[in-house]
Amino acid sequence: MIVWVLYDIENDRARTKVSKFCQQAGLSRVQYSVFLGTIDAHRRDTLALQVEEVIDANKDKVYILPMSKDEVREAVCLGQALDEKLVTDQVQSLFF
Repeated sequence: MIVWVLYDIENDRARTKVSKFCQQAGLSRVQYSVFLGTIDAHRRDTLALQVEEVIDANKDKVYILPMSKDEVREAVCLGQALDEKLVTDQVQSLFF
């Protein structure tokens, strides 16, 4: 499945760990606090458990959102929506 991971995490250490968890899951960074990629349901659940252990549930926000390939292709990206310095070929192939 294709998933977006978006987060707003106050603590630098927790934010860095979540970023590493996303990368280890095979997701690609498309913005500083946004990851996108294809993972299976088991890996998504593992990622959610890892993230839940390091964030402060009273302050932080993390969204793990599934999206179909058709929905990704229909997405409208305006302006500098995808940072060319961060976007990988894997992410580009999802959009184009």
